[in-house]
Amino acid sequence: MEKEYKTEEEFLKDYDPSEFDQLSMTADILLISVSDEESNNYRKTSKKMMSILLVKRDDFPYKGKWCLPGGFLNPKTETLEECAKRVLKNETNLSNIYLEQLYTYDALDRDPRTRVVSTSYIALVDKNRLTEMINPNTSWFDVVLLEEKNNIVDITLDNGKDTIHLAIKKELREKTTDRYKFIEVKNDALAFDHALVILAGLERLKNKLNYTDIVFNMMPEYFTLGELQQVYEVILNKKLLDPAFRRIIASKVEKTNKMKTGEGHRPSALFKYKGKK
Repeated sequence: MEKEYKTEEEFLKDYDPSEFDQLSMTADILLISVSDEESNNYRKTSKKMMSILLVKRDDFPYKGKWCLPGGFLNPKTETLEECAKRVLKNETNLSNIYLEQLYTYDALDRDPRTRVVSTSYIALVDKNRLTEMINPNTSWFDVVLLEEKNNIVDITLDNGKDTIHLAIKKELREKTTDRYKFIEVKNDALAFDHALVILAGLERLKNKLNYTDIVFNMMPEYFTLGELQQVYEVILNKKLLDPAFRRIIASKVEKTNKMKTGEGHRPSALFKYKGKK
């Protein structure tokens, strides 16, 4: 006969947590940069490039493969957000970066060691403006291909030494909300289910451009409209008509009395984000 308790204190005194299945939790961080591509020609207008920060694993499982910065939660001492910030610092040496929750991943077989549920975080930065040096086993991979055909998204990442090819199928899950399930089709060098995290983050970032000002997290205090437009175009992966773009950002920026000069082209007016004090 099951014992009846009169108070919560009595219940907790007899409570045995070993009666419940245990699982581990992790935090994974998708750090995306949109920054100027290196150029030796000062007369050439800088081209914006999207990059993703990856860590090379030095232990099993997936030893020698690349992955997103991530690590296990200490359930007794930290929240998931605290875990994400600690992991980012330990694995990459980067800190003071604004993180937003992306999705939770709970596939039964996502980690060969044990049952692991991961909460992913996303951040948008300009890697050229970071003041900390990244750890030796981390590397920025440029997104050199991002193409969707017949609901298959092909992504190629390259850091100058290693190239990672990904193919991910988008399967419509809910027509009313336009939500998709992502299925890995090809992955030759990325650990765990991080290919799915990357695509989910890129899709979320596109959507957030429509209803947030997240893009200004990685813009300098002063910028030209051309520089800002390039950032939008890189994230959206498409060319924008100048009049349409200016309507999009009209309420977000204000013109200053400063000008950008040099670099081999005509001076351009500098703008700033209205939300900055």
